[in-house]
Amino acid sequence: MTPIRIMVADDHSVVRKGVRLLLEDEADIEIVGEAPDGDEAIDLIPVVNPDVLFLDITMPRLSGIEALQIITQQFPAVRILMFSMHNNKDYILKSVQYGAAGYLQKDTDREEILRAIRAVVGGDLYYPPSASSIIIRHLMLPTAPAASDETSPAPSSKSSIWNKVSSREAQILTCLIEGMSSQEIAKRFDISSNTVANQRASILRKAGVKNTVELIRLALNEKRSGGTA
Repeated sequence: MTPIRIMVADDHSVVRKGVRLLLEDEADIEIVGEAPDGDEAIDLIPVVNPDVLFLDITMPRLSGIEALQIITQQFPAVRILMFSMHNNKDYILKSVQYGAAGYLQKDTDREEILRAIRAVVGGDLYYPPSASSIIIRHLMLPTAPAASDETSPAPSSKSSIWNKVSSREAQILTCLIEGMSSQEIAKRFDISSNTVANQRASILRKAGVKNTVELIRLALNEKRSGGTA
């Protein structure tokens, strides 16, 4: 039987080691890689080809939520289990919104972690009762807003590209307007050029334009007309 290939992305080495110790004795599971942040996780995925990625939410350089958006677009076959210290409503709703297969707290016991892994590999979602109740309450609200950043845009500016992008994408968009190259952007934020390319592609998709020139023109026009959040 082919083992389930697991990768762990967390900025704390003790957490990565703990997950490895919990799972390494399972005959049907193999730990194939570790990454200390979202940026390195994105670079490592095509190298180790994991079936399941444990993705911490609060990491330096590129957060788990930002990495989730890129990974689900670039590597749709990877099943992502978000891994957090907290049962945070915004984190849970964003995990659902951006395509995570499940959500686990870091104090989850070994048996539940194994259930989650096997569930998502089988094509199911795994959100434990505490997370599921938050999702259900959100869906039951008559005018439940989509999960968003702390500052919500005014209704008249919802369609602005500035209100569609993540905080990191907004930073990169600003750099593009300033005429910076991908290498210069990568150096400014201490990320790889590959991550810059991925986020640039994500911004273009959200803006509905074909190239950077059109993107910059659109972004500048919306900024002048007050379309920013």
